[in-house]
Amino acid sequence: MTNTAVAPDTLYRRVGWRILPLLILCYTFAYLDRVNIGFAKLQMQEDVGISESVYGLAAGIFFLGYVIFEVPSNLLLAKIGTRKTIFRIMILWGLTSAAMMFVSDATSFYVLRFLLGVFEAGFAPGIIFYLTYWYPPARMAAAMGLLMLPGPIGSMLGGPVSSWLITHFEGVAGLHGWQWMFLVEGLPCVVLAVIVWLTLVDTPDQAKWLSAEEKELLRRDLAVDRDKGTHSFRQVLRDPRVYALAIGYFCLISGLYAVSFWLPTILKENGLTDTVTIGLYSALPYAFAIVLMIVLGRRSDRTGERRLHSSITALISAIALAVAAFTASSFAVSLIAIVVATACMWASYTVFWAMPSSYLKGTAAAGGIALINSIGLLGGFISPTLIGFVKDATGSTVVGLLSVVVLLLIGSVAIYANRLPAS
Repeated sequence: MTNTAVAPDTLYRRVGWRILPLLILCYTFAYLDRVNIGFAKLQMQEDVGISESVYGLAAGIFFLGYVIFEVPSNLLLAKIGTRKTIFRIMILWGLTSAAMMFVSDATSFYVLRFLLGVFEAGFAPGIIFYLTYWYPPARMAAAMGLLMLPGPIGSMLGGPVSSWLITHFEGVAGLHGWQWMFLVEGLPCVVLAVIVWLTLVDTPDQAKWLSAEEKELLRRDLAVDRDKGTHSFRQVLRDPRVYALAIGYFCLISGLYAVSFWLPTILKENGLTDTVTIGLYSALPYAFAIVLMIVLGRRSDRTGERRLHSSITALISAIALAVAAFTASSFAVSLIAIVVATACMWASYTVFWAMPSSYLKGTAAAGGIALINSIGLLGGFISPTLIGFVKDATGSTVVGLLSVVVLLLIGSVAIYANRLPAS
């Protein structure tokens, strides 16, 4: 007999405290290992001898490896469980990220970045899928708001920490500062992999810290929407709404990674020269992003509305990024615009993931989330690569940023026009 004394809010707070901190920590290092080359570039570009276009292509080639192995990784996760999948991913990506210290030319740069994408494939959609075992759709945006914090946290902490490592470890043991940065920021992932193996459970039924009554309440809440939405992966492949979601996500990702990979360079173009100062200023947009992600995620859950929350913030980010592109001569105005653009992109991204995770059900969830993520992450390849080539050709990032503005506008329209059930 179910104990009706179990308070749902108390239960979900408990669930959050037990599973989210570890996932957030792992995701923070995942994101940091993706984008720390933005700071390494300030030093390694001269040491290794790479052009702007080589850097842009290497930054983006990560996503090709990720996309190729994304869906297979998530379909395998549904069979073998989250714990084994995350353990395997973190061991391999941690070692590969640390191996970035051995980059010596364009070829080794391309190969290691591609392998980093291959080994990390499935991580983000895997943990998003994992949350569907623990949270019903009505509570998903708030959980996603916390789970997506590692993006801005990784960038916020990564700027000062990476720039400090690069500056203060230069020449230690005969290595450059950027080599130490890759080593110090890569190896903790191996330690975290062991912690995941020892502590993570695949489903609520395996959680010894939940009572029978609490497990029953979770089953009831999760069963409410189980019969709604798309259920099989074959249905996903034929569903135009899924591809509309992927287009919107592609555009958001184009904006997010354009800023992540090129913000240090943009700040340098705007007059900053000291590496540590660039790192500190680069943290500012992400501090505001963290606040807006939490606030907007909770508001979206409270109102039950997703589509407008995501599309309007995407539109604001496009306008703000355009302002930043045209006001490079005014550091204060440009910085404020970058702060607004970055915060709104991350807020839009957070609410966005509450839509596919509630729309896709059954066996479709793992593969469908991975499919959307795979298509969307191509934006992570295209936008930094495009900006790199444009910067080599024009000497400025302005034209490249304006192309990203166009993509964000398209993404806003795609999200707004895609009327999912209850979104």
